[in-house]
Amino acid sequence: MEMPPVLTLRDAKHDAYGTVIRQDIWERIMRDVLPMIDALTTPAAEEAPEPMADWEALLQYWDFAYPPDRVVVCDHCGARSEDWLTDEPRKFTLKAAAFSGLVNFECQQCQARVLKRHFKDKYKFECKPFTVRRSST
Repeated sequence: MEMPPVLTLRDAKHDAYGTVIRQDIWERIMRDVLPMIDALTTPAAEEAPEPMADWEALLQYWDFAYPPDRVVVCDHCGARSEDWLTDEPRKFTLKAAAFSGLVNFECQQCQARVLKRHFKDKYKFECKPFTVRRSST
């Protein structure tokens, strides 16, 4: 008796718990299937938490001529938040904040980088559209 190309393994309750693929079939498909299996079984990288301590440090040492605010605007797609910290869902993710007054956000709508540059008497937004970086290999 020849084995079927694909055999489902079942437990005593007849619940499927595995699959056996005939060797000759497996050899023909494994190069295509193994990357899919890897993608499904490799844990997704957790996104790094926002650097809130850096944001809090900037606020603690704030010495600009105007009060701090949480307005963020993406000139690329038009997304806007009056308070990026309280938006639900979040429109912008904090990526970096520095004592110098440079605050870096990622727009959740278009993935553009939004830089909020704080100067002594004003702030200015700069928007850099998202680009895919290609490796040189």
